[in-house]
Amino acid sequence: MLYSVFMLALRSVQRNMLRSFLTILGIVIGVSAVITMVTLGNGATQAIENQITSLGTNLLMVSPGQRGPGGSGPSGGGVPLFTEADALAIATQIGGVGNVAPQSRASATVVANGRNWATSIIGSTNAWFDTGNWKLASGRVFADDEQLGGAAVCIIGETVRRELYGGTLGETGLGAALRVKQFSCIVVGILAAKGQGGMGDQDDTVLLPLHTLQRRVTGNRKVNTLQVSMQKNADSAPLKASLRQLLRERRKLAEGDDDNFNIFDTQQLAETLSSTMGVLTNLLGAVAAVSLLVGGIGIMNIMLVSVTERTREIGLRLAVGALEGEVLLQFLIEAVVLSALGGVVGVLIATAASYGLSLYMVVPYTFDAAINLLAMLFSAAIGVVFGYFPARRAARMDPIEALRHE
Repeated sequence: MLYSVFMLALRSVQRNMLRSFLTILGIVIGVSAVITMVTLGNGATQAIENQITSLGTNLLMVSPGQRGPGGSGPSGGGVPLFTEADALAIATQIGGVGNVAPQSRASATVVANGRNWATSIIGSTNAWFDTGNWKLASGRVFADDEQLGGAAVCIIGETVRRELYGGTLGETGLGAALRVKQFSCIVVGILAAKGQGGMGDQDDTVLLPLHTLQRRVTGNRKVNTLQVSMQKNADSAPLKASLRQLLRERRKLAEGDDDNFNIFDTQQLAETLSSTMGVLTNLLGAVAAVSLLVGGIGIMNIMLVSVTERTREIGLRLAVGALEGEVLLQFLIEAVVLSALGGVVGVLIATAASYGLSLYMVVPYTFDAAINLLAMLFSAAIGVVFGYFPARRAARMDPIEALRHE
């Protein structure tokens, strides 16, 4: 009996293909909108997590400056910068610290191979590779004597290599001379590409030994930032508390004085941004789900029209012995078939749209089987909920009155 009722419902849908298509259009739009919004939201969240991870895992970034009213910037208003001694004290006096990289920055135009390029110049030690999660595509890191003596050597990012030495794979620039302001340095390494990050193009950089930058570029021995990596499984809360106490002592701050430095935890930032993006994704999905309700109302409207059009057919079936439950089931199956078909088409459209928009927005495409299955089940449930009233109306018809209907 169930099979016969199902085939009757399918034939009824096939008889009115155009109307059936227009009926499921709301469901198609609703399902595809929900899946696309959630997929893109998950992709954007993954992209943000990847960018933060590229800065370094378990990383604390310590910068000078004050927060709140009257606070000064990192290098202005009399706020002191750091020194290499600060980095050494952190590495030797605080437990759970993996590595500490003192870092100074400057901007300059570099010249090589008859070309010039404005880029960011970073001065640091080899600890910078560990704290910042950097790898070398080719070449080597700085030798110990090069770091101590401030040798004229450098390591360049992929963007700088491409702009100065050409885009072909064979032209690495290794061993070539690179002029930074008034001095020339030898390229000893090429950084592995990272791409765009929160601070822009991460590959648009030239790395010098810290002493080289201090002596030949900035002219002072100050350090702008301290990058502190934590050991695996280290508890960040007590480590940050110890770091804060040590820096307050070294910067001679009284008990009532505000901190004149900031400790920035990349892991906490990743968790905060991921949580925020999750809320926004759910909000977008909920807004898109409203169109599913609109599609369900459209199904109910069309099914009511169908019941009116097929009044004599319903009366004839009831007159020859069809049970009310069979008539109810027939119209309910028609509604479920329409909504489920709309769900299938919506999933296919959403998959194609999500993949295309992910490429356009340069975010990872993350297929979420749960949201696709949930959208399908929800669309079928829409058919049950909004198809029940028209089906019940058809099943409760008086056979005599139905046969008299013109």
